Amino acid sequence: MQWLKQAILRQSQKARARRGELFRKLLQPTENDKILDLGGGDGSHIASILPFRQNVTIADIDTKALKQAKERFGFQTVRIPESGQLPFPDQYFDIVFCSSVIEHVTVPKAEIYLCRNGREFARRAFESQRQFAEEIRRLGKRYFVQTPHRYFLIESHTWLPLPVTLLPRPFLLRLIPFLNRFWIKRTQPDWHLLTPNMMKHLFPEAQIWIERWYGFPKSIVAFKNTNERNDST
Repeated sequence: MQWLKQAILRQSQKARARRGELFRKLLQPTENDKILDLGGGDGSHIASILPFRQNVTIADIDTKALKQAKERFGFQTVRIPESGQLPFPDQYFDIVFCSSVIEHVTVPKAEIYLCRNGREFARRAFESQRQFAEEIRRLGKRYFVQTPHRYFLIESHTWLPLPVTLLPRPFLLRLIPFLNRFWIKRTQPDWHLLTPNMMKHLFPEAQIWIERWYGFPKSIVAFKNTNERNDST
């Protein structure tokens, strides 16, 4: 199944490259902008999008990844605290970039398999995502937040067909460890996928853009561009 894995990875890389182009087009980042990549890991994704390194800060929970971001690319780094609130004043950054992160902001990682009730998981997850969205809106004058579409044909974390997202949570919690033994994509059931309406609820002042793959909705982007909004008023 190595061929399938490589084919999916190639499509994923193409999609990420297109989103990078969209980010540059919509928000027009410059080297003078203070940019925060929230949940940016080792910095390799934002480094593939932006030609500059100065004024770019990577925030993540993974200290090892942050070390790589600093040593490999020269990015400034900050570890996301348990509270989720970063040590920066309101509107400190010109741009907040956040790609495929908000769907993982759900329950504490130690409780992933303990939270078995689907409704309770969804309630807690959406509240965590609301708080995360508030932090993005607090920190950034402009922002670009991307997340996989809840009803895309292929669930992005398991690489399995859409119905996996509709499974009862108790069944999903049994299925994932079983699949991790042999399937080409290993994962943890910590994700809570969103719809365009849910993203609009989290980011009420944002514009919503839907990425499509052969006509099917693949991911959602909530973006706010202060300059564009000011120009239209």
